Amino acid sequence: MGFSLVDSLGSQVLVRNYHPGRSKFQSFSERGTHTINFKLSEVRSPSARILFSKREAIEFEERTSPDEVRQEIERCYELIRRLGRGVVYLGSSRMGPGHSHYKQAVELGREIANLLDCTSWSGAGPGLMDAATKGALQAGKPVGGFKIGREAGEWTASNFHPYLPSETYLTCRFFSARKHGLVDAAVRSTSSIRTAVVALPGGIGTLDEVFEILSLIQLERIGSELPVPFLLMNYDSFYSKLLDFLDNCEDWGTVSKGEVASLWNVCNSNSEALAYLADFYNLPLSDEGWLAQSLRGTVPS
Repeated sequence: MGFSLVDSLGSQVLVRNYHPGRSKFQSFSERGTHTINFKLSEVRSPSARILFSKREAIEFEERTSPDEVRQEIERCYELIRRLGRGVVYLGSSRMGPGHSHYKQAVELGREIANLLDCTSWSGAGPGLMDAATKGALQAGKPVGGFKIGREAGEWTASNFHPYLPSETYLTCRFFSARKHGLVDAAVRSTSSIRTAVVALPGGIGTLDEVFEILSLIQLERIGSELPVPFLLMNYDSFYSKLLDFLDNCEDWGTVSKGEVASLWNVCNSNSEALAYLADFYNLPLSDEGWLAQSLRGTVPS
């Protein structure tokens, strides 16, 4: 894989993750454009660094073979075939165990796993992804994940999950392969398969995944023969300003009236999410279960 521009420090730009080969760098200034060709065949260490001026633009050729991406996508699909499709969780990697949303996500992961009796999938990272994973494990249900080597927050340096068995997750080199896996894990080919996409609070990465999957549903390109419920968890009005923006998009005419609302279900609490899924899949509610208690308002605080 070719190297990438990942950060800037002071008056310099940090570049790393490069591989042997030839690369071209262009420097732009008031005096004109300067091109320098480098041969990086002697660079071996993945931790090596090269610093460039902020004013330099970097142009390079992608060195990764398309076959490598295809093979990783196939490994994602194989993992899904082994563990089964189910609920896909998208969410922040930064909200840790001390955050109220983390505790809510643990509870949600546990109760959805019990309700739908399916595998729970996530990016297998920290934060709210970890919370949903722990909740499903508390329910004694299968868990799978598509980890990426670089996550915001912790676990960034390791390709290994701290507690999941290695056969239950795949560490992906490519974000595109990871996304293919997350989408395929939610596909419903028969009515007996219960899946869902659950968007917990999150940042740029979460929003990227949310809108990509939402677009696939909108354009009927998600590859699912049957509808897949999409839940947006609006804990503490986290997504309210985003929803206001989408309402503004309707006013501007960039989306049709009611179009976005028809693609997902906005839930302000776990009880709303569980009630929606129970209704979607026509599942009975246990009189003694957490969901029934929460709907009656009898769950102890």
